[in-house]
Amino acid sequence: MRSPMSAARCGSALRLVGLTAALAAVVVIATTAEVIAQPAPAGAAKPGDKQPAARPADKPAAAKPGAAKPVAGKAGAPAAGAPAVGAAPTGAPSSEVPVNIRLRQLEQRVQALKERAWRAKARVEMLKEAVLGGGIGARAGIIHINKMGSSYRLVQLIYALDGTTIFTRKDDSGAMHETKNFDILSGPITPGSHTLSVMAIYRGHGYGVFRYLKKYKFTVKSSHTFTVDEGKGLTIRVIGYERGGTTTPLEDRPALDFQVSVAKE
Repeated sequence: MRSPMSAARCGSALRLVGLTAALAAVVVIATTAEVIAQPAPAGAAKPGDKQPAARPADKPAAAKPGAAKPVAGKAGAPAAGAPAVGAAPTGAPSSEVPVNIRLRQLEQRVQALKERAWRAKARVEMLKEAVLGGGIGARAGIIHINKMGSSYRLVQLIYALDGTTIFTRKDDSGAMHETKNFDILSGPITPGSHTLSVMAIYRGHGYGVFRYLKKYKFTVKSSHTFTVDEGKGLTIRVIGYERGGTTTPLEDRPALDFQVSVAKE
């Protein structure tokens, strides 16, 4: 009786072991199938696929921990306290300098450069005379003195020596009338004969019933020839004055007088 029962028990044990092994195999197969069935992550390259060329990122990179966050508000709006794009800087002039004033400033600069160039030329001529001709040159001083009456305002003054402009000044406001002396030239000059030409322009000035004088301009021109000897110097004073009297017409009153004095040895 024991032999058949033992055989039956052994058969049942073997069947249980076989079922357990089959169940374990099914579990392993199902797990493997799930792993295979899961989709690949975005951007992951499959085996055998070609790597695509690098492209710029369409979206900005995520902010790193600790990085400053942008201020909340509309896109493109400047931060509080920051000047708007294109806004005029603080303290900038509200209007540009008028064109006529800029042109006047440029004209004054050009004339100043001309004066400097003439003085440099005069020095070169003196050195040339001293080196090549053996002379020691000469010196000259030219001064303009304004003695015009209250009915006139000096607005422009031009000096030329031997046809070359050596001094020019212009001011339509009449502020030049307050300057009584103008230093025209002080330096070396070539010995010999020279011609000094002067042009002075005045504007009428008056109050009350004589206010109409401001509409008139008076031009006076004059020239003077002088000679400076080698090794000597001279001073020329050109005086602008009002000649005549109350019966003299206004256009005939402005005049220029030349006073030449030779420096003593």
